[in-house]
Amino acid sequence: MTSPGRSFAHLDLDALRVDLDALKAELRADASGDDLAHLKKMLWWGRASTVLGTLLAFVPNPLSIFLLSTGSVARWAMVAHHVLHRGYDRIPGAPKRLTSKGFARGWRRTFDWLDWLDPAAWSYEHNVLHHYKLGEDHDPDQPEEVLDFLRESRAPVVIRYLFLALTAMTWRFVYYAPNTTATLYRHEQQKKGKELKPYSLLDPRVWMPFTQPGARLWARCFLPYVIVRFGLMPLPFLALGTGTYLAALFNFVAAELLANVHSFLIIVPNHAGEDLYRFDSSIDDRGEFYLRQIIGSTNYRTGGDLNDFFHGWLNYQIEHHVFPDMSMLQYRKAQPKVQALCEKHGVPYVQESVWIRARKLARLAVGKDTMTFAETSEAVA
Repeated sequence: MTSPGRSFAHLDLDALRVDLDALKAELRADASGDDLAHLKKMLWWGRASTVLGTLLAFVPNPLSIFLLSTGSVARWAMVAHHVLHRGYDRIPGAPKRLTSKGFARGWRRTFDWLDWLDPAAWSYEHNVLHHYKLGEDHDPDQPEEVLDFLRESRAPVVIRYLFLALTAMTWRFVYYAPNTTATLYRHEQQKKGKELKPYSLLDPRVWMPFTQPGARLWARCFLPYVIVRFGLMPLPFLALGTGTYLAALFNFVAAELLANVHSFLIIVPNHAGEDLYRFDSSIDDRGEFYLRQIIGSTNYRTGGDLNDFFHGWLNYQIEHHVFPDMSMLQYRKAQPKVQALCEKHGVPYVQESVWIRARKLARLAVGKDTMTFAETSEAVA
């Protein structure tokens, strides 16, 4: 159960909007080729990790596993995430392949971002519903809501923690792929005039390959990724013998589990914890939108390419939610300015280590902590 509400209706949201709009205009005007060069740098850091991890996969070893995992996380968290959010659509000189209009479209999906997730489905579920329904019951990625079954479970706490750990190791294909696919399918059917209830992940239609949306899940998510990642990529090692092939396959499977844990750790705690807020009404205006993105999100430690790379650039979560369509470098520039504006307007700004936030997520997941509903406007209050 979520805690009773706290009112933020006393804040001057118009003044907050004016200041953040001015900052947005400043960041837009400062966009340059440096943003594009930085994206390409991060892209090649990820690709280099994948290539080197593959070359080292001839024997089971933690370095190969780590590098393969890092490459997967980089392609999703930094490249796909920010490009599909239109973060580089306005950057001077950005090629179509690095904008939302060309990235991972058609045949380019295999080269740009082949993962468990269908890019179109993830873009709708994440970019539209999660960002503009943040913390509401209609937010498909609200951790407290998604994990409610675990919070209410009568299983011993240690079993609940173990279940959370298993979820972290498998979440891209047991949660994110089916959830995003079913969400987009329902949206498409609603546009055709068919009213469908939200799909549960326990609904067989989500998973069965001969029904919708299950057929789409298998055709666009499971089969392409499994064939390429666990079929074609380790296949050349067979020329060196069956043992070498099995060693490579082991590394790829282990890297998949590690990539799930890594991405879970840097993504899910961003909107979870007893010091973050949920909302029981829709957004009234942009000032309220800004406030909700700030008090419903948390940052991790920020600064430095290496630190930010291993955080998937999701350590700037507050800035990303306030300005969803900016480049990675723009978030780094925005962070101290957004924090200063929050202090100026009396808005809580949470920034802690990813490990502290992971602990708060775990406590929330097993029911030890709860989030608080926030009243963010006079109309709600």
